[in-house]
Amino acid sequence: MAVVQSFSSLQPVYPAVKSLRGERRPFDVCKVRVPMNIDFALNAFQVRRLTVVTAYRRFQCFASAPATNEFMSGVPTVSDTKSAFLRRYSKPVPSVYNNVIQELLVQQHIMRYNQTYKYDAVFALGFVTVYEQLMDGYPTEAGKEAIFQAYIEALQEDPKQYREDAKTLEDWASSKTAETIVSFKSGDGQVDTILKDISLRASEGKFHYSRFFAIGLFRLLERANATDPAVLEKLCKELNISKLSVDRDLDVYRNLLSKLVQAKELLKEYVQREKAKQAEREANSKSSQAVAKMDFCS
Repeated sequence: MAVVQSFSSLQPVYPAVKSLRGERRPFDVCKVRVPMNIDFALNAFQVRRLTVVTAYRRFQCFASAPATNEFMSGVPTVSDTKSAFLRRYSKPVPSVYNNVIQELLVQQHIMRYNQTYKYDAVFALGFVTVYEQLMDGYPTEAGKEAIFQAYIEALQEDPKQYREDAKTLEDWASSKTAETIVSFKSGDGQVDTILKDISLRASEGKFHYSRFFAIGLFRLLERANATDPAVLEKLCKELNISKLSVDRDLDVYRNLLSKLVQAKELLKEYVQREKAKQAEREANSKSSQAVAKMDFCS
């Protein structure tokens, strides 16, 4: 099901972007020379969770064109979209995931109902990539997929189309090289046509650029093993997209993932400590009961 693999292949040649996977680093609290009790662990996790949410707000994609009254009539509100999501998925979601999902949903709602928005497969690939990495480590695969479906349906779009288009683009890019991936204008295949349509709309000022698109673009290059940064520049030029915007947005996303990874690791450490303490308490309880039983028999 997952279409996302490692983003490490472009790290040596895209120093500003490095990898789209967050760096796994020891959590700062390990340097504090005080005992780690439960309250301290929870407080530290709340601080780190706030850091993740704050970082995500830098990842927002605001509408680039004002909406007319005619366009806005009949358009659902943010509250409508969030309610639609909750109707489709009402089970509890761990807070480290839920906070980011809710922020993501609000911002994608803004993109979705922008006047210049038009669904395209590169955007879909970018979102699927973001979703798979943000939800990495979710307790159950079934739950993760159910949330994905509820999320996309809440935006009145088709989750199956997102998955299928993302896979189509990845398969296409896997068959390309650094030289051929930028020559889509001479092709007549399904993906070539998609990219040509994006290029045309961008040249006419009718394309709504977003960070999901930037991430989808980068994912295409990785699947094609296009490790030369000049390839990204050429592809952006062919698509009439600003490379500076793409570089900036990829770096913001990498920083978000790094913070999210740290929050997940802290939560995992806390859960493991609690399990160990619970096991110790149960063992001590059984030992006390055994001693009491021996005393009674005596």
